[in-house]
Amino acid sequence: MIKGTFFCIDAHTCGNPVRLVTSGHPNLLGNTMSEKRQHFLQEYDWIRRGLMFEPRGHDMMSGSFLYPPCSDNADASILFIETSGCLPMCGHGTIGTVTAALEAGLLRPKQAGKLVLDVPAGQITVQFEQQGDKVKSVKIFNVSAYLAHRDITVDIDGLGPLTVDVSYGGNYYVIVEPQANFPGIEHWSADDILRWSPIVREAVSNAVECVHPQDPTVKGVSHLLWTGTPKNADSSAANAVFYGDKAIDRSPCGTGTSARMAQLFAKGELQVGERFVHESYIGSQFVGCVESTEEIQTDKGLVTAIKPSIEGWAHVFGKNCITIDDDDPYAFGFTVK
Repeated sequence: MIKGTFFCIDAHTCGNPVRLVTSGHPNLLGNTMSEKRQHFLQEYDWIRRGLMFEPRGHDMMSGSFLYPPCSDNADASILFIETSGCLPMCGHGTIGTVTAALEAGLLRPKQAGKLVLDVPAGQITVQFEQQGDKVKSVKIFNVSAYLAHRDITVDIDGLGPLTVDVSYGGNYYVIVEPQANFPGIEHWSADDILRWSPIVREAVSNAVECVHPQDPTVKGVSHLLWTGTPKNADSSAANAVFYGDKAIDRSPCGTGTSARMAQLFAKGELQVGERFVHESYIGSQFVGCVESTEEIQTDKGLVTAIKPSIEGWAHVFGKNCITIDDDDPYAFGFTVK
């Protein structure tokens, strides 16, 4: 018996994949994308696993579904899927989704050059530039980002103590800056990052609790952001983001860039209006900015959060039709550890 057939547009954002699923959408219950995300996870996570994991995907695979808007002022909604789960927000995924959807005629903005999108983490605004039938750049005005935990020290067996911060930019990130037991990403191989990231993530998850103050379903440390010296002279900072079980983000990571800017702002190292060029592990760049600030209520009291923007680009490179057939022993995907 066939479980489902899904037409997809494949693209990449600054090197990291985005698979926009254009058919086979499950009917999700809920008034918000946060509620619809919970329904998807409860009833339809087999779709995510089938489309994202091998043999139809791979460790770095990310994707999305476009849905009708949840809010009266929105143009559409996005549900994010990837190997690490069904994310509250995905920056590179938004850039790739918007690019692919606009070029395919699947999105028709109410206002030229602008979109309002409902996502599980809240509502975001997007500005985009087109040349002919191609989208050249996408700028996201993201949900509020804030520094959740500062100077947390964890002792990592075989590596030693690390002092880290945890910051929110649509997902919770452990941010590791160069120190005695971490020389910076320019001195580590991809194997080093893949080896130590799950261990550090587990240690930090055991040390601190991360629950979003406005949506308790957004919780837990999911990503690690390792920092270092940029390769490009015009980059402000460099990073390698780890997610899932074995993935290093090839893009500069949109929610990671938001989290990093929130951390730097909280420490007085980044100002409102300041340009922040964030470099990925492969050298691609996003341009970020602290657009403004706002106060949010957390379990620690009022905290100053930033309203970040991130600008980047994506390229569409293929279209395909994927069938998930439950007669296939690997219908719902696998990962090799």
